[in-house]
Amino acid sequence: MPLGPGTRLGPYEIVSALGAGGMGEVYRARDTRLGRDVALKILPGSFAADPQRLARFEQEARAAAALNHPSLLAVYDIGSHDNSPYIVSELLEGSTLRDRITGPLPIRKVLDYVVQLAHGLAAAHERTIVHRDLKPENIFITSDGRVKILDFGLAKLIQPDVVAAGMSIMPTGFEAARVSPDTLPGVVLGTVGYMAPEQVRGQAADHRADIFAFGAILYEMVTGLRAFRGDTTADAMSAILAKDPPDITSSDGRVPPGLARIVDRCLEKSAAARFQSTRDLAFALEALTSLSELRAAQAVQADTGPGTSEQRRLWAAWSVAALAVVAAAVFAGLWMRAGTPVSERSLRFQIPPPGPATAELFTLSPDGRAIAFVTSKGGPDQIWVRSLEALEARPLPGTDGASYPFWSPDGMYLGFFAQGKLKKIAAGGGPPQTLCDSPSGRGGTWNRNGIILFSAGPTSAILRVSDAGGMPTPVTQLTPGELDGHRFPRFLPDGVHFLYNAGSNKAESAGVYVGALDGSGSARLLPDQTNAAYTIGDDGLGYVLFRRDETLMAQRFETGTRSFAGDIFPVAEHVPFTVNTGNAAFSVSDRGVLAYRTGDITTNRELVWVDRSGKRLGTATKPGSYDGVGPALSPDGRTIAFGVRGGSTSDIWLQDVNRDVMTRFTFRPGANRNPVWSPDGTRLLFAIQPVSAYSAGLYVKPASGGGTEQLLLQGGVNAFSLDWSNDGRWIVYQQQGQTTGLDLWLLPLEGERKPASYLQTPFEESDARFAPSPGPPRWMAYQSNESGQTQVYVQSIPATGAKYQLSTTGGEQPTWRSDGKELFYITPDRKLMAVSIALDQSAEVSTPRELFANAGMSTYAVARDGQRFLVNVPVGGDNAVVPPITMVVNWISALKLRASR
Repeated sequence: MPLGPGTRLGPYEIVSALGAGGMGEVYRARDTRLGRDVALKILPGSFAADPQRLARFEQEARAAAALNHPSLLAVYDIGSHDNSPYIVSELLEGSTLRDRITGPLPIRKVLDYVVQLAHGLAAAHERTIVHRDLKPENIFITSDGRVKILDFGLAKLIQPDVVAAGMSIMPTGFEAARVSPDTLPGVVLGTVGYMAPEQVRGQAADHRADIFAFGAILYEMVTGLRAFRGDTTADAMSAILAKDPPDITSSDGRVPPGLARIVDRCLEKSAAARFQSTRDLAFALEALTSLSELRAAQAVQADTGPGTSEQRRLWAAWSVAALAVVAAAVFAGLWMRAGTPVSERSLRFQIPPPGPATAELFTLSPDGRAIAFVTSKGGPDQIWVRSLEALEARPLPGTDGASYPFWSPDGMYLGFFAQGKLKKIAAGGGPPQTLCDSPSGRGGTWNRNGIILFSAGPTSAILRVSDAGGMPTPVTQLTPGELDGHRFPRFLPDGVHFLYNAGSNKAESAGVYVGALDGSGSARLLPDQTNAAYTIGDDGLGYVLFRRDETLMAQRFETGTRSFAGDIFPVAEHVPFTVNTGNAAFSVSDRGVLAYRTGDITTNRELVWVDRSGKRLGTATKPGSYDGVGPALSPDGRTIAFGVRGGSTSDIWLQDVNRDVMTRFTFRPGANRNPVWSPDGTRLLFAIQPVSAYSAGLYVKPASGGGTEQLLLQGGVNAFSLDWSNDGRWIVYQQQGQTTGLDLWLLPLEGERKPASYLQTPFEESDARFAPSPGPPRWMAYQSNESGQTQVYVQSIPATGAKYQLSTTGGEQPTWRSDGKELFYITPDRKLMAVSIALDQSAEVSTPRELFANAGMSTYAVARDGQRFLVNVPVGGDNAVVPPITMVVNWISALKLRASR
């Protein structure tokens, strides 16, 4: 029975009925405690008796209460009255989008609404909440033009889905009399006409289903017609699966082609082909809005009406250009003048990498006019440089294998690390110059007096060297007897003091420090394992940016006292580490320009089976965030062990190949990685680096998952398990040397279990694998950069110097066939190579031959017979979206603008 005026539900007094909303009745009520009017949604007692409906109502409350964004309905309270649950939210004045769509809406109004809508959805998606029933009825436009998303009653907190890829949970039939024209009951949740194809099929749906619904709503706002229509529910569902809606581009120029392309991409049948994040969608719409403003300005200046051919020609010219290119042109022409901002107007755009690989270790020039990053395009990793006034990036020859580039203060040179050396190169190109040794460089910084500070590796102090080269000397001091290291230095404006990261197994010693060139006055500023950088914002104040819990944060910083002031505030969410733990994917110029990335190489990948020609045979796992280590196949080929990333941590999961069942294997907080099977398949060896630790330990645990893990060795920095010998008596692992690069060690599993060095050199030796043999191991395959390029070698055990180079053009990830007669590896241009080999007292090696190429392949495993391969590839293959770099000009103003929405 409806509630009448004056009815009390706790502190809330019913004022009037507002009608039905989602699954409940909605009332206007008075909060007698705070003296404000609110909206109160109540589920009648008869509905509350249905456990499934009640659970969905409670889920709506939990999902909505977890969100806080101007475009999302604010939830104040939840309670129960006479066994009927209710939810209290802000009271809105206005109308739903459904009420407003009486025909095509003006394009400027459409862009205003959908930009707000996209930002609201992005806020939900970044909290792993999916709406799953987005439609015009669930979008409210307030009287002052603000967009609010309603009814998260079908929202789903994302969890590992038990439905196997390709299997449908769609009911095969339903009673027609119980189905409304729009909504199906049961497990297929959503509204027909706005459901994504995967929802129609009853398959697992993630945030990209909301992006599909967004596209359908956008189409309807522009045309006044539904994108997918039919006389019956079945007709509408069939259209979603098999038909594309008519093109919305209009001949009179009213609908810009850029908007039509955005709609088309949202409505792709394959989730992998849509926008991969709502944040990216919002950026594309904002850029289109900026173009719309330019179009209007052009029309006013030329005194032409909105329908003239001249205006349409101008609009077409702007729209044909890529949005990122237009943004770069606006950046160069309107914002930059000798590197100084002339306006507080913010600008945001994105820079895609030049190839299929993620742009890593990016760094902005001091004046913010150029960005350098490390990536590959069908070859080895190189430094690429892009002027923000140019249309594309260009590689710097001579920088193969480079890492951690950093700029000279005048922007004319780049420092970088490669082949165990610190080098510099002219930003415009030319031969590189070696400055000094640096086995495993972890970042550098350069002041105006020609002094370079750098870290030679994760166990190094911060070192000082002249930009002309020479013998480096330490500036910071490591703690005697402790396993620690200093990394990621960044000068403050005075060129004397600098920020750096200190790693340590002692939590009270780790974090961000400020130091000085004379070695005095080091002080801990932050407890976080992160790089940090100082910049002057477009408000003229100084800030330090750093990463905390996947969020890029900022705080006011006084350089005079070298101390923080004011509150910490978020700048961007879901910013990952890049290449090495502790190094966050962001960079800032000296003034006003910010670059950051969300998403990384582990995001949205899958493990698939291919044959020796690279032909896809089948999918082994559903899509997920798989780390760059493994997979590992059990000796009987029935189980796959692999790492699953979750923010800054990772766990090992097991996939039963025959039953398509995926189970979690590790549960300790931190990075659980590098799974290795025992020869009999009964145990798994792996490494664990706890959240608060700087080093890792090697553990073993029954493959059944029962029992607890057993510590074999408390290793050092980057101590990771690699392989287990066929006789079960030896383990090979790698770890960072104190004065060397990555080294290889042998751990006996009998006797005292005292580790023995296998290879310790100034170079990086890693990814070692025992050659299969019936007795004690006699040969080892591994990779090393001793030649100046990472190559694959085979060497005797113990390392007597009898070694053979197998790869010819670079190679990594050596893996044996089970009989030891063939070895595989990956080239820098992502080709899987095979080498026939005969091992006895010496090695007879054939010429490497290519099996197949796969640009997205990161890691792989080999079936025992060498005829099939399990490869880690991005979902969508060649069409997979590579995370771009987001650029923000006047980032402080951008934050203020976002907060005001």
